[in-house]
Amino acid sequence: MKQADVIIIGGGAAGFFTAINAAENNPKLKIIILERGKEVLTKVKVSGGGRCNVTHAEFLPKELTQNYPRGEKELLGPFHTFMTGDTIEWFEKRGVELKIEEDGRMFPVSDSSQTIIDCFLSEAKRLGVGVLLNQSVKEIQKDGEYFIINTTTDTFSAKKVVIATGSNPKIWQLLEGLGHTIVPAVPSLFTFNIKDSRIIDLPGLSTDASVKILDAKRKTILESNGPLLITHWGMSGPAILKLSAWGARLLEPLKYHFNIEVNWLNSLSEEEVLDSLKEIKNIQGKQTIFKYAQFELPKRLWQSLVKASGIAESLTWADATRENLQNLANQLTAGIFEVTGKSTFKEEFVTAGGVDLKEVNFKTFESRKVDGLYFAGEVLNIDAITGGFNFQNAWTGGFLVAQAITK
Repeated sequence: MKQADVIIIGGGAAGFFTAINAAENNPKLKIIILERGKEVLTKVKVSGGGRCNVTHAEFLPKELTQNYPRGEKELLGPFHTFMTGDTIEWFEKRGVELKIEEDGRMFPVSDSSQTIIDCFLSEAKRLGVGVLLNQSVKEIQKDGEYFIINTTTDTFSAKKVVIATGSNPKIWQLLEGLGHTIVPAVPSLFTFNIKDSRIIDLPGLSTDASVKILDAKRKTILESNGPLLITHWGMSGPAILKLSAWGARLLEPLKYHFNIEVNWLNSLSEEEVLDSLKEIKNIQGKQTIFKYAQFELPKRLWQSLVKASGIAESLTWADATRENLQNLANQLTAGIFEVTGKSTFKEEFVTAGGVDLKEVNFKTFESRKVDGLYFAGEVLNIDAITGGFNFQNAWTGGFLVAQAITK
């Protein structure tokens, strides 16, 4: 049997961050990371298209929590201890400079996730953290003060165990065996599959829009706005991804079949747009409606919506009927699209689900059920919208766990 002071299960972002901080706080501790795969930090490698979206430039704890559909309330306290500014400083101290992009996402200046991986590996090595690969955990038992962990090849024992395995159903099962409640996992962060003649020829087009998810009676269930990207299979972009994250639990029972309403003009109402269209009719009577885009909309989108309103390409503003204008105002502000499924957003497969948050002490991220058992990262029922927030949760949890186990 191999002994350690601390065993961390999971060689990803949260696992390494916990190990490095714990080893720095107390260099005498024997810390071992057990990774089931043949490589560590694989999710870090592909994150942000291979650039690693480390965190997000949001510097107020309350504002930061609002990016977590699950975990908003629980993370407020922890963010007062360790959040974005601390993350930036932590990496800078270790020679990794971060930069802020226009949308607030933060990346290493090198634009390569390998920079983050190299930083973690060299710090773990410098501090004597043991990293063992191909260690798939089969059993976790508590024997007095000690945890006994059986993997495919070895048996380990330690007084403190940190679970940093992300969304791993096998580990969740073992945690249920220790008395924890697991909230079943459902996908979060996905794009909407839509087959519709209005957008079929527009893949790659992006514009700001406001989007609502509607129930069977056409009442709004959820609403979001921001950049909307038309893709070959439907719609994506922040406006859609936000809805998928906040609606993760609502959309699963619907088997991802539902309607959305898109307002391509964001906050303008149908009435306001109709008034504007009447003004345009008075001023630009001789122009054809189809030819010149209005409201600063992308031309191809404008033309597609004009066609969808039943307006002929040759119709001039002067000849437009009230019905023509009404139909166009409706297409611009309240177009209904049928969603028939979902697709994974890039490689960033995120799930909602995990250890029930009521069973965790968020001052230390320690289990309320089992003394000496800690959690960091997405093993908990915490998830975020896209933009570096899931990593920030991993850094904050890892930091607080490291503090707790080295006190």
